[in-house]
Amino acid sequence: MRSAAPASSKRQVPPPPRSVLDTTKVAPPSCRNDPMPSFRPPKRFLLPVLLAALGAVVAARLMHVESRAVDEHLVGFPDADAFAHMLRPPLLGVLCLLPALAALVYACAGMLDRYLFRQFLSAFALCFASLFALWLLIDLGNNLEDLRQSDKFPAGTIRFYAVQIPSIFVLIVPYTLLLALLYCLGRMSRSYEIVAMIQTGRGVTRIVMPLLAAATLATTACLIFNYHWAPWSEGYRDALLLEAKGARRVMASNVLYFNADSRRLWKVGTFTFDHTHGEPLLDVDVTSLHPDGTLRTRLKAPRAKWDGLTRHWFFEDAEVANFEPGQPPTIEKPPSPLVRTNWHETPWQLIKPGLAAPYLGIPDLNSWLAANRKIEWADKRPYLTQWHYRWAQPFVCLVTVLLAAPLGIVFSRRGASGSIALAVFLCAGMVLLSTISLTLGEAGYLPPAVAAWTTNAIFGTLALWLFHRRMAGLPIYQTLRRLLPAGD
Repeated sequence: MRSAAPASSKRQVPPPPRSVLDTTKVAPPSCRNDPMPSFRPPKRFLLPVLLAALGAVVAARLMHVESRAVDEHLVGFPDADAFAHMLRPPLLGVLCLLPALAALVYACAGMLDRYLFRQFLSAFALCFASLFALWLLIDLGNNLEDLRQSDKFPAGTIRFYAVQIPSIFVLIVPYTLLLALLYCLGRMSRSYEIVAMIQTGRGVTRIVMPLLAAATLATTACLIFNYHWAPWSEGYRDALLLEAKGARRVMASNVLYFNADSRRLWKVGTFTFDHTHGEPLLDVDVTSLHPDGTLRTRLKAPRAKWDGLTRHWFFEDAEVANFEPGQPPTIEKPPSPLVRTNWHETPWQLIKPGLAAPYLGIPDLNSWLAANRKIEWADKRPYLTQWHYRWAQPFVCLVTVLLAAPLGIVFSRRGASGSIALAVFLCAGMVLLSTISLTLGEAGYLPPAVAAWTTNAIFGTLALWLFHRRMAGLPIYQTLRRLLPAGD
């Protein structure tokens, strides 16, 4: 007789398995009873936060140093454009935060945009390092003998090239963008990755949007460097070479300045870079005139200093010649130093005629143009041309990307080499046209604004035409070949 099974031994039925298509997520045990789970930000935002913190620390240090430099400059040059110089520290702060901004844009972008940006960034780093190494080898070959004459050869060489970082960056970034784009887009075109992106519904413009964002960041960095530091480093380069040879760092030489109000003609043999920090002006000759233009006095001194606090001039070992009508000049040797308390000229006023336009940034160009606005004999064309060029030159980065992107994207192996050669040829034409237009602008054959912006306008229009043909799927290289006589 079969015995009844106990109630505790009843067969347990397992729960039905969840369907594979059931996408309902089961909360972990620790969160099932938590009415409001804590928010955890994505890990990809960690890099922007770290770069922002690092950039803030570096910006605080650089802005403090730059603020002191601006204050010292305004003391030595009280007639300078104070507002333009006061913008220098904030611009340095923006420059330090650009990497964090780039990382934030990358973190907020989509998957395909991040992939394209990573491919471009690796190519950009490789091309930038290669071009910098090539430039460094060429420059070392030209200046190594001069640098070896310095008593502090290793430290002096490092300082010599560290000072030139802004000008080097502005010089090689457009070429780096060109080579990186051609390499990145050409490789992705050969592996049909560009075709796959287009099949997802993206157009050519949407595909190159991350590259345009990178070009915008490069343009911003070049604008900041071109505002003051890149032209200044170009001028300081020659001074460091002179210092390596054992000579003084010269900012300007054999400068003439005439003050019509006081009727004094100044001739300064040498302006050193540190003359605002106590270094004297060398070989100073000051001639004072009577109202009728005849000689009154002539002061000659091997060294002269200007005190920014008292606004007095101090002439060491001076020799003064006094002129009277119909009598020979009388020469006297006053005690050294000879002090002039009522001479209101400043070193900035004296040095302005001797400053070269290519070595001046926006603040110094503003000051020079404002001081010489009413002087008819002052040639303002080179300074106006360089002022417009300071703003126009950084946009070459955007124009280069607009030119290289439609030529780097190819849909056939046959047209790749021709498009790349055409992109290199067009960028070489940009450099040639820019040099010619600047020369014509400084000589007065072209208006300054036209001379500075002509290259961007011409090649920017050409880039938009190339983009239109690439978006429409029309051939580019073959069309341009047919326009040439050899193409027939």
